Amino acid sequence: MYAIFKREFLSYFRSPVGYVAIAIFSFLSGFIFYTQFSEGLVNIGNEVITLRSFFVVIVPIITMGLLAEDKKRGTDILYYTTPVSLFSVVTGKVLAAFALFAIMFINVIIHIIVTICCGGMVGVGAIGTIIVFFFMALTFISIGLFASAITDNQIVSAIVSFIFILIFQILTVIAGYVATAVDSLLTTIGFSTESASAAGSAVKNAISWFDPFAKTQDFRLGVFSVSSLVYLVSLFVLFLYLTYRVLDKKRWSQA
Repeated sequence: MYAIFKREFLSYFRSPVGYVAIAIFSFLSGFIFYTQFSEGLVNIGNEVITLRSFFVVIVPIITMGLLAEDKKRGTDILYYTTPVSLFSVVTGKVLAAFALFAIMFINVIIHIIVTICCGGMVGVGAIGTIIVFFFMALTFISIGLFASAITDNQIVSAIVSFIFILIFQILTVIAGYVATAVDSLLTTIGFSTESASAAGSAVKNAISWFDPFAKTQDFRLGVFSVSSLVYLVSLFVLFLYLTYRVLDKKRWSQA
């Protein structure tokens, strides 16, 4: 696993991918912090929350080539013909992408130090948002890895992971539209207004339950919920398992 991790992590700096990701993250975090600092209202928690909304762009960039590039070059055959376990392959690649995220986050750490040195405070809410940031990073990286496993085209991989992450980010909005549609449909076919409204609300609540951003919003207030983190870990494990199954299926097809 270490060999896979080292190879993938160093590959970020042998190509423009790592530098582009770091540059985008640095620009965004720096701009957000500068804007807050110039107004005298620095809030590290708000900065981290804003940065989370850009996962939809950053994650596809750093995950699109994790497996797709190997499949394109044909080097993925080594995963199936050598003693290395597929679990090590999947885990090593996820950790490499996560390590890049950790490097990018150094910008935020610098902002925390500057804030404290200038007499500002970093409360428990900011710590909560940072914890959620890294849990979400792992979750979305696993989604990006899965997208990279199902194609040998990096652009297609980036688009697929972009769509998956975007859906998770706007899940509450989607839930509202679906609820309205269900309400209108049931009213049209003869259900009472109360029944249609209740059904629409039930559908909205059911869809919104899967929204990781809604589940973790209380962390910014310093309210920590283990169940929310368990949900994120469950998503992470699910997509990691799906990636493993995709690779395992190809391994058997090579036999």
